[in-house]
Amino acid sequence: MALAHPGELCFDESRRLTGGNLYFDGTGTALETARGLALDEALLTAWRTRIETVRNALAWPHADIVVRRHASGASLAFAAPPDQLYTAADANEWAWLASLRVLRNDIASQWHAPGHPPPWDQDAALRCLRAMSAAEANPTLIALLDAAQMRGVPAHADDDALSLGEGSGSRTWPIDALPAIDQVPWPQLHGIPLAVVTGSNGKTTTVRLLAAMARAHGWSAAYSSTDGLFVDGQLVDSGDYSGPMGARTVLREPTVQAAILETARGGILRRGIAVRDARAAVVTNISADHFGEYGIHTLDDLAQVKLTVVRALAPDGVLVLNADDAVVSQRSALLNHRIGWFALDHEHPRLQAHRNAGGMTCGASDGRLRLHVDGRLHDLGEIAAMPITLGGTASYNIANAAAAALAASAMGVGIGAIAQTLADFGIRPGDNPGRLQRWRFDDLQVFVDYAHNPDGLRGLLQVAGAMRGAGRLGLILGQAGNREDADIRALGAVAAKFGPDRVWLKDIGGEYMRGRAAGEIAAILGDELLRQGLPESALTVCLEETAAARDALRWARSGDVLVLPIHNLAARDDIVALLDLLHAAHWRAGTPLPDAGMRSDATGHGEALS
Repeated sequence: MALAHPGELCFDESRRLTGGNLYFDGTGTALETARGLALDEALLTAWRTRIETVRNALAWPHADIVVRRHASGASLAFAAPPDQLYTAADANEWAWLASLRVLRNDIASQWHAPGHPPPWDQDAALRCLRAMSAAEANPTLIALLDAAQMRGVPAHADDDALSLGEGSGSRTWPIDALPAIDQVPWPQLHGIPLAVVTGSNGKTTTVRLLAAMARAHGWSAAYSSTDGLFVDGQLVDSGDYSGPMGARTVLREPTVQAAILETARGGILRRGIAVRDARAAVVTNISADHFGEYGIHTLDDLAQVKLTVVRALAPDGVLVLNADDAVVSQRSALLNHRIGWFALDHEHPRLQAHRNAGGMTCGASDGRLRLHVDGRLHDLGEIAAMPITLGGTASYNIANAAAAALAASAMGVGIGAIAQTLADFGIRPGDNPGRLQRWRFDDLQVFVDYAHNPDGLRGLLQVAGAMRGAGRLGLILGQAGNREDADIRALGAVAAKFGPDRVWLKDIGGEYMRGRAAGEIAAILGDELLRQGLPESALTVCLEETAAARDALRWARSGDVLVLPIHNLAARDDIVALLDLLHAAHWRAGTPLPDAGMRSDATGHGEALS
């Protein structure tokens, strides 16, 4: 039961950290101060002092206390025992509110829960926290975690369960029915080869490539991603599982021999990273996205978040970094880890220097992908023949392939399995759904992708532009509601530079609205497109994603290129199914699409699109 309710003038958010995070390597809690609240050292010192008071009162170990100042306030975080995180979150809120009350009576005095002691009553607050701590304590859990650490066995705990070991070497128990230490079959428990993948763009594609390489090596491989949980290529559960919950779920699958875990910015900031001792951690790139959340306002801030994946690495694990990304390259100087560098050019100066020092690299040379490992150079094949590169035009997928090759090698995947995967990944529609999928109807081409920020959209439109002849360019455009207005406008500005003939402005429904009103984002995008010079006649507002894509298909005619960034999973599945149906019907009929577009023809397209 919380000691206090947050008021809008006090703090924006309070959360538990269940693993290594931006602030420290371990469990704890973090609080975001209210935007616009003036912060001085006296206030922050008072908060620190109260955290120490709580620790002394509850006999918690003295560990990290972090104040991270940023443009919208500060993040206040401290480390706490893994079985005390709810208590720690309440303690954090109390320490902040009490400090505000003492130093700024006019701000915080009214914000406390009815029936509870006011937050500035320290003795009453500590009595309440002691009771909460005693109720939450789980000494059996702590003993098992300590025993696992002593034996070198991975352990993953959450509110519901504790798992010891991973995948085929794991056992899982309900959190309220834990075994005694001598009841655990320790000799049967072990870790499995792991990789974690983060970045602004390309995460899911790289994860899928890695999982395919692991399967080609002969492992039963699983992965977690923004699309769901998969074991040996089969969907276990759909949804966004790019955080710690997805990682723990995959690692509890008893048949799995290797796992690849998509590790998104949001999961890192909200809960931290669930794993340790990964063989590889990949940072694909850093680009402007999600600014304004959790005190992240700059590319350097975002790089710090993404590079938190180093906390998941084994001591001899490999951190796979993009030498073409200036922010990543700059931040790498602060790291003390074994690095594998990738770039589009195998002769990139950083890659050359790294190879000369005995390091791992991967890049393109003479139209082929070259992997340098353990002093040997391996030819992974002709890039243009790799389906995922669309004949070599999709440069960002060349980078994703290079990153995956390095990470797979670090996991222990053989060179032959890596090369074979790159030679055929992307041939089957299920290899990389929703990422640079292409359908061809004679001279009409349709792309479905997840492009969700300016850099991702730019890369997608560059690929589409390379495929475009004299026909028109159609685009559907939307954005999630948790982006700042400036970021939404930046997306519109990128779209405008490619001169689309028609743009359908959409919402991304469901949880993606993030508090925005229906049509609000479409209005911002439309205003920016007009400001960039697109005529009003080129804009169509169609807020529902599936309806927007269907309308674009009706508009299309032979020679056109349609670019459909679809973000909602259900909408994407609907559009992919429709395109597959249209494609099968089109080629059965053996006739090209009429110039009038896809409204109707002998294949029944009109009925399918109605």
